[in-house]
Amino acid sequence: MTTDKPVLVEADDTDLLPIAQRALEDLKAVEPVVLDVRELSSVMDWLVVASGTSSRHVKSLADNVIMKAKEQGVRPLGVEGERVGEWVLVDFGDVVVHVMQPAARSFYDLERLWSVQATDPEKS
Repeated sequence: MTTDKPVLVEADDTDLLPIAQRALEDLKAVEPVVLDVRELSSVMDWLVVASGTSSRHVKSLADNVIMKAKEQGVRPLGVEGERVGEWVLVDFGDVVVHVMQPAARSFYDLERLWSVQATDPEKS
């Protein structure tokens, strides 16, 4: 676990990415990571992954992201996993936020999955 604070990506104050990052930081998300997936996905531009220390913490982190976005006039397209709190996904379209308990985060390893670079089939 690193002790460095996550660096906010430069963007307009109304941009969802820094809003989500600040919302997670406000409630002490564990090891938040921002992945630029623009080259890997046509569905989203940014993938944010963070951990919470308990199901209550995971739910609170996701709720704070939703609340801070709503304050800027943006509502999520969808939210999944709120009841259980092991893994909550908040989909804003271009920005997708995953808040997970450490065991789920380790098991699914989204950071590794989404950081795999596409290979050129002609070079294989």
